[in-house]
Amino acid sequence: MPFRVPCFHSPTPEDQERHLLVKVIDRVLYKLDDLVRPYVHKILVVIEPLLIDEDYYARVEGREIISNLAKAAGLATMISTMRPDIDNMDEYVRNTTARAFAVVASALGIPSLLPFLKAVCHSKKSWQARHTGIKIVQQIAILMGCAVLPHLKSLVEIVENGLVDEQQKVRTITALSLAALAEAATPYGIEAFDSVLVRLWKGIRAHRGKGLAAFLKAIGYLIPLMDNESANYYTREVMVILIREFQSPDEEMKKIVLKVVKQCCMTDGVEPQYIKEEILPHFFRHFWTHRMALDRRNFRQLVDTTVEIANKVGGAEIVSRLVNDLKDDNEQYRKMVMDCIEKVLGNLGAADIDSRLEEQLIDGILYAFQEQTNEDVIMLNGFGVVVTSLGARVKPYLPQICGTILWRLNNKAAKVRQQAADLISRIAAVMHECNEEKLLGHLGVVLYEYLGEEYPEVLGSILGGLKAIVNVIGMTKMTPPIKDLLPRLTPILKNRFA
Repeated sequence: MPFRVPCFHSPTPEDQERHLLVKVIDRVLYKLDDLVRPYVHKILVVIEPLLIDEDYYARVEGREIISNLAKAAGLATMISTMRPDIDNMDEYVRNTTARAFAVVASALGIPSLLPFLKAVCHSKKSWQARHTGIKIVQQIAILMGCAVLPHLKSLVEIVENGLVDEQQKVRTITALSLAALAEAATPYGIEAFDSVLVRLWKGIRAHRGKGLAAFLKAIGYLIPLMDNESANYYTREVMVILIREFQSPDEEMKKIVLKVVKQCCMTDGVEPQYIKEEILPHFFRHFWTHRMALDRRNFRQLVDTTVEIANKVGGAEIVSRLVNDLKDDNEQYRKMVMDCIEKVLGNLGAADIDSRLEEQLIDGILYAFQEQTNEDVIMLNGFGVVVTSLGARVKPYLPQICGTILWRLNNKAAKVRQQAADLISRIAAVMHECNEEKLLGHLGVVLYEYLGEEYPEVLGSILGGLKAIVNVIGMTKMTPPIKDLLPRLTPILKNRFA
């Protein structure tokens, strides 16, 4: 074993080398069984860093070794070996130790670790030990998911005193642990959290900054577990704090606030009228900004939360507030607006969209589609979904839409031509629904003329457009006729690069 372990200290081990070393150690553990005890510390020193590696497979392999090590060496050896690291001054060491203990709990069962966790989380000696103990509970919840349910009450009782700890960091990690436990238990287990609800409630009124973010996150995961009446009450109470924090410049706080708003809106007990009157005006003013479109994670979280709100208040309410932003000067912001409208209409349809909003919507998507500088699938998907949702109501706008497609099919840029052809395949079924066979036939002739396209990706999209047209109008009505189309397709089929 002493000859194997140093191999992991290589500064840049290849993935295959590391994988092979993991397998070797696994086999050695299997053979040695409890004889491995003298080497537990040496193995952990090099394996624990894998638990926080960026690579998912490295983390899995790290967990696999520690799991097998725990089964071979036993709980007593694992605890005595890792105990000194629990109150280490270095946060990195405490973090990896907490993750390693979570793997041990997963391997040997949560009940076996409960007495140890209780002792550590109530340690009077150092706040670092309490912090690590509570972090172990958080990592157990993240790693084991719904498997924590039988032990939920015990785990909540172990960490609950951390909410009123004298150390800010301990209070914060306790709230995050409760959030992780609630997320793992969803949609069950609200009874287990009865003892912490009042403390969390006091916490969101007393804390600011990171502490408040953690307490809000915990409340956010608990609200979906409640019955309708309680969920409605707690949502109204927490919303006062959330609306205040809408203005926070802190990016992490924004993400948590968005997540909690989404969770509140998902619950059945929250009234649509309350959301319309109390939340929406502040929400759009503070979140639908250019800055939110720049960060990918913010972009995603904001769109998801807005879609959840739309599920509650109706698609038209959201689309009417966003439609003018399809003509915004900022392209990234227009993409975020289009992505949101696409998801809202994809979920809810366009039945509640009136004729005035319908005009604004078509005008907006045409502008956003034409003004692209980077041909993005978001715009293509959004255009397709809006047209599909409106269905037969899109008939008056089809000549204008087809004019845009034809103009873009003639563009010098290959990506623009490709996107125009892709759009035909998205809207062909709706054009047929509007009885626009003549227009479809015209598009078919134009695509036929472009079969000499030199770029394979564009040619593929042109063929996709032709296929969509043939599928909806049938072979007999296709223009040009299939007998003319087939000879043009033969050389494409023979070309191995096409």
